[in-house]
Amino acid sequence: MGNTLKLPVGIENFEEIRKNRFYYIDKTRFIEQLVTAGGKVTLFTRPRRFGKTLNMSMLRCFFEIGADASLFEGLYIAENRVLCKEHMGKYPVIFLSLKSVEGRTFEDAGYRMMELIGMEAERFGFLAESEYLSENERNRYKAMVSLHNGANAMDEKILISSLRILSQLLYKHFGQKAVILIDEYDVPLDKAFQNGYYHEMVSLIRGLFGMALKTNDSLAFSVLTGCLRITKESIFTGLNNFKVLSILDVRFDEQFGFTDHEVRKILEDYNLESHLEETKEWYDGYHFGKADIYCPWDVINYVDQLRYDETADPQDFWSNSSGNAIVRRFIDKADVSTKNEIEHLIAGEQIEKEIVPELTYDEVDKNLENLWSVLFTTGYLTHDGRTESGKYRLVIPNREIRNLFIKKIREWFADVTRNDGKVLEELCSAFVNKDADKIEQIFGDYLWNTISIRDTAVAKERKENFYHGILLGLLGYRSNWLIWSNAESGIGYSDILIEVPTNRTGIVIEVKYADDGDLDAACEQALEQIEKKDYVAKLKQDGMKNFIRYGIACFKKMCKVVAV
Repeated sequence: MGNTLKLPVGIENFEEIRKNRFYYIDKTRFIEQLVTAGGKVTLFTRPRRFGKTLNMSMLRCFFEIGADASLFEGLYIAENRVLCKEHMGKYPVIFLSLKSVEGRTFEDAGYRMMELIGMEAERFGFLAESEYLSENERNRYKAMVSLHNGANAMDEKILISSLRILSQLLYKHFGQKAVILIDEYDVPLDKAFQNGYYHEMVSLIRGLFGMALKTNDSLAFSVLTGCLRITKESIFTGLNNFKVLSILDVRFDEQFGFTDHEVRKILEDYNLESHLEETKEWYDGYHFGKADIYCPWDVINYVDQLRYDETADPQDFWSNSSGNAIVRRFIDKADVSTKNEIEHLIAGEQIEKEIVPELTYDEVDKNLENLWSVLFTTGYLTHDGRTESGKYRLVIPNREIRNLFIKKIREWFADVTRNDGKVLEELCSAFVNKDADKIEQIFGDYLWNTISIRDTAVAKERKENFYHGILLGLLGYRSNWLIWSNAESGIGYSDILIEVPTNRTGIVIEVKYADDGDLDAACEQALEQIEKKDYVAKLKQDGMKNFIRYGIACFKKMCKVVAV
C-alpha cells in the first residue's frame, strides 16, 4: 500500500526515488508523448517546483545507454513494449541542470558553467581511450576534462563548442546520435540580470546552444526546461527546429504538476481523504493547457506533514522554498491603477491582461505589462480563460499565493512607512492625546496609499487581521512603547494593547471590518467588546493609571475611529 512508502520530499532523482521505494506519481506517459509528438528541440516552460527536474531525470534514466528497465516496472511506459524496445537504453545522453550556474561576476558564472560541463563530460571517461575516435578527437575530449591546480582548464572557445563536440564524440563512439537534456536553462540568465552581466551571459548561452542544437548532425533530439520563455532572437537564433510548449499549450499539459485524480489518489493511499478540501484550497488552481493542476511540491510536503500530524495546518511550502523578489518588484512599481488591480486579485476576482509570450530579462522591468506576464508564467498568477479580444482573465491560483501577496504588501508598506517619521510621530501622539479625528485622518491616508484586502472573497476575520497588521506596523514606530498583539486580557484576546511608560497610559484598540459599510455600528461593536471582555484588565495589572479605548472600523479604504 502507498501509505507504507516514504515521500520524496526534495528528491528530484528518478533513479533514487524508484530504487529506494519512494512514493511516485507516474509521469512516464511523458516519454511516450515526447517520442511521438516531440520536436527535434523542445522547450517546456513551467513554474519552479512543478517537477521539471524529476521529469528530466526520468528521461535520462529511460533513454541513456545502459538503462535499468526495472526502474520502469509497473509504470505506464512499460506497457508500451514496442516503444521501450526501440528507445529504452538506446542513446548516449548529455544531461545538464543549469540551476547552479550563477556568480557575482560573469567570470564566476562562466567558470560554474565550465565546471558543470566538464563534470558531465567526465562521466564518459571511456572516450579518452576510445578506439572509435582519432587521436585528435581523443585530445579534444581531454581538453574538456583537463584540470590545472585542481580547477577545470577549459577555455571559453572550447566551452562554446563543448556540447557539440561531446555529442559528436559520443555519436562516433556508439554509432548512435546523442540526446541533450538541459534543465533550468534560464537560471543563469536570471542570475546574470540580477548581478549586472546579462548581455555577456546571453552571448555565452547563445553560442553554447547554437553550436549544440542548430544543424548538429550528431543530435537525436534535445529537451530543455525553464520558467520563462526567452525570446528566440535572444538565445535561440536560427533554431528552425525549435518547439516551445508553455503552460498555455494543451500538449503535455498533465505531465508537470499533479492532477486532481493524482492528488485524490495520494491522499487515499495515505488515508488522508478528509484533507482534500484544504489541499485544493491551498495548492490547486493552476491551469496548464486544458488541465487543472496542483503544485506537486506543496502536495508532497503537506501529505508528508499530515502523515505524522493529522491536525497540521497547510503551510506556504512553495512560496517559502526560494526568493519571491518578482512579487516585491511588482508591488514597488505599482501605480494607483495597478494597486487597485492587486486588490481585486486578492479579493478572488479576475483582471484582464494581454500576455507577452516571449521576453528578455532586460525587458521585464520596462513596463508593468511585462511584469504581469512574468507573474503569470512563473506561477504567481494563473488564468481562467480568455476574452473575445484575446486577453487572459488572470487570477491568484490559491490561498498559498494569496498569502504571499499579502505578506509582500505588508513588507512593502512597512518599508514605505518606516521613513515617514514625522507623520508616524503625529499618529502615535494622537493615540496618547485621544485625538480620534487625527488618527482617522492619518490612518485613512495610509489606507488610500496602500493595497487593501477587500470585498467578499476573503473571510471577515482575515480582513480584520490585515488592517490590524497595518496599524500594528505603524504604531511600532515608538520603540519605547510596550505593544502586544492578540494578548490575553480579561476574558478574551484584545487586538492591540499599548503601555506608554512615560505617563502610565494604557491603550486598548479593537479593529473591526464593516462588511455592510456601516462604520459607526462597527466602532460601537468594537467598544462594546472592549468593555464586555474587560480588555483593560492586563493594563491595570501592569500598573497603568490612565486608560483610552479605541474602536476602529475599516471598510475597503475607509476608516472610522471612536475613542472613549
